[in-house]
Amino acid sequence: MRITVLMEDLPGREGLVNEHGLSFYVETAHHRLLADTGQSGKTWENAEALGIDLTAVDTVILSHGHYDHTGGVMALAERNSKAAIFLNELAGGDYWNIRDGRTLQDGARYIGIDRAILRLPQTKLLQGDVVTELDPEIAVFGGVTGRRLWPEGNRILVRRTEDGFVQDVFDHEQYLVIRDGGQTVLIGGCAHNGLLNILDRYHELFGGYPDAVVSGFHMMKQGEYTEEEKAAIRETAEELAKLPVRYFTGHCTSLPAYELMKPVLGERLVYFTIGEKLYGA
Repeated sequence: MRITVLMEDLPGREGLVNEHGLSFYVETAHHRLLADTGQSGKTWENAEALGIDLTAVDTVILSHGHYDHTGGVMALAERNSKAAIFLNELAGGDYWNIRDGRTLQDGARYIGIDRAILRLPQTKLLQGDVVTELDPEIAVFGGVTGRRLWPEGNRILVRRTEDGFVQDVFDHEQYLVIRDGGQTVLIGGCAHNGLLNILDRYHELFGGYPDAVVSGFHMMKQGEYTEEEKAAIRETAEELAKLPVRYFTGHCTSLPAYELMKPVLGERLVYFTIGEKLYGA
């Protein structure tokens, strides 16, 4: 198994571009796969600079219905119309960020997907509360309802309904399980539902735990953390440390949160960069 970071928020290798978003290229014995696509076609500029043949990609898994994980899809489809694109059946919902205001007039911002993705012939919708086994190497699951140390940053992320904005419960989020070469890796996108709750669900469905997790932890915040928020981040790290798992993180985790977790998790926690190979050589 080989996992290469194509897009992440912070600068990586010289000659590669960065923007707010996330994408991984995964090679297994039988697949050339993309986990998320970043927010734009800049992701594919990085892929080409890294010598990755996008026409060879056979599968795309989108973790949830936000633009910064799905925005590269339409540009990819122009290069590769054959790759199957899998997303949760609820990923086309009306998702918004209300950090700057709770109405359209005072700053609420649409953060959902380009719904043209839903009209692509290769797009396939998955049921969120079950396990979908695509083949022996790839599984996708959702149905995470736990709220143990649920990320506080979720509070400003909402769904628009006829009655106004309501809290997003992230039932459109799904998680990718890859099994190859005797290793199992869980790729979680932003892990809006909280990594501890996602791993609880993994354990419920599959038994045991993955060898590694590759995911944002959605701990980023505008401004300083409160002492209560810092304590919750440290507690999350302490709970993760109890599990036999390695963690690779970036994107929505933020460096300040990573630095709070690192003393607890040590070498088992790595902050990834664009162009880096997280698994495999």
